[in-house]
Amino acid sequence: MAKANKYSNTVVIRAENVRKTFGALTAVDSISFTVKKGECFGILGPNGAGKTTTIRMLYGFSPITGGRLEILNTDISQGLVQIKFRIGVCQQENNLDPDLTVQQNLEVYARYFDIPLPKARRKAEELLGFLGLNHRKPNRVAELSGGMMRRLVLARALINDPELLILDEPTTGLDPQSRHQVWERLNELRSRGITILLTTHYMDEAAHLCDRLVIMDHGRILVEGEPLKLIRDHVGHNVIEVNEPNPELRDYICSHNFGYEDLGHRLIVYSRANDALFHKLSEEYCREGCVFRMATLEDVFLRLTGRELRE
Repeated sequence: MAKANKYSNTVVIRAENVRKTFGALTAVDSISFTVKKGECFGILGPNGAGKTTTIRMLYGFSPITGGRLEILNTDISQGLVQIKFRIGVCQQENNLDPDLTVQQNLEVYARYFDIPLPKARRKAEELLGFLGLNHRKPNRVAELSGGMMRRLVLARALINDPELLILDEPTTGLDPQSRHQVWERLNELRSRGITILLTTHYMDEAAHLCDRLVIMDHGRILVEGEPLKLIRDHVGHNVIEVNEPNPELRDYICSHNFGYEDLGHRLIVYSRANDALFHKLSEEYCREGCVFRMATLEDVFLRLTGRELRE
C-alpha cells in the first residue's frame, strides 16, 4: 500500500511524451509521467520493455530523441551537469574499482562532485555505518559478498547527498536477507525525504517499496497507479488456481463471465468477491483441490504483459 507522502506537491521528475529511438527501433514511445518529492516510484516491465532505456535517459547517459524531460525543475537537455550534482545513480552492474578498498571507492568517487577529502572521508564513514559496511573499510571489492557489493554501490550513489536516487534493479541476484537489508535502508532514505526511482523484476519488491509505479511494455506505459489499486482494478482481491481443469469447470467459468486465464494444464480465475467462489469450485468442480490465494502485483504484471518468455 502506498505510504503517506508529505512532499506530494513538489514534482521532481516530469516526463512529457519522451521518446528514444535507435535507428528504426523505437525503444521508448512517447511516455509521460511525474514523480513527486519524497515518494518511491517504480518502473516495471519485461525484458525489452524500455525501462532501462528510460532510466538511462533520466540520468543523462542516453539523450532523449523527442519530448521533454525535466529533473529537479531543470530541462535535462540544458542543465545536465547541474542535475548530475543533485542525483545519485545505482546502476545494474557492480562497477566498483577492484583496485581500491571499500573506503577508497567512496572517497575517490566523491572527487567527481568536488567534495574535499576530509568531508568525503567523514561522509564515507557515515554511509558505511548506515549500510553496515564499517567493518569492511580496509577490504578490497573482491573480498565482499554480492550483497555487500550492492550495498557499497548504494553507498557510493549517496556520497553527494542526492535529492533524487535512481536505482536500476538494485537487488538482482541477492539472497533474501541481503534484499531485506537494502529495503530497510531505502525505506529509511525515503523517510528522510529523498525521492527514489527504481526498476525491478521483483514484484514483491515493487509492492513493498513503491508509492506509485508504471508497467511498461514495447516502449509504452500500460498502466500507472498505486500497487494495491492496480491489483484491485486489474485482478481483484483473490486468485483461484486449478490444475488440470475439467471441461465442466471451463464451461461454468465461461458461462458466468469470470475473469480468468486458461493456460491449458492450469486455469487461473480472478475473484473480486469473498471465498464463496472458491468453495463452490473446490466442492463441485475440482474435488482434488485447488489453490486459493490473495491477488498480487505479479498477477497484474503477467495479465498485462503476457506469460511468454522475453529474450
